[in-house]
Amino acid sequence: MVRVLFVCLGNICRSPMAEAVFRHKVREAGLEREIEADSAGTGDWHLGSPPHPGTLRLLADNAIEYEHLGRQITPADLQDFDYVLAMDNANLRGILSLGQGKAVVRRFLEYSPNKKVLEVPDPYLTGGFEGVYKLINAAADGLLAEIQATHKFEC
Repeated sequence: MVRVLFVCLGNICRSPMAEAVFRHKVREAGLEREIEADSAGTGDWHLGSPPHPGTLRLLADNAIEYEHLGRQITPADLQDFDYVLAMDNANLRGILSLGQGKAVVRRFLEYSPNKKVLEVPDPYLTGGFEGVYKLINAAADGLLAEIQATHKFEC
């Protein structure tokens, strides 16, 4: 089982969207027995909270089912997951400050075909959920392809 953790600041906007989109792609590929996903935040402001309404609206608009309550990343996650993927550089620094484990720790957009943008902007204050969805959707395709190639999963 390959385990992927998506991480943003509060775990209500970007990382839950990435988790949901990636899970949807994994299901479509028939790989839900081989790959699982979760999300977390580096901060503790939204522990136990559902995703932001903007995230939920975009997921519903794209027929992606999702339920999640916010949680904070822990040092154990670096050992329990194979991939821990940060939405931006600040999140990456927060993850790295927890120590080391077996997980590959990278920025999520490193899996996107567009290498000019490596940080997913936080839509919490700006409301730019549609743009965030486009970035996440492209990177999710790249991540799934990378995992399939690395772990020899076939659809």
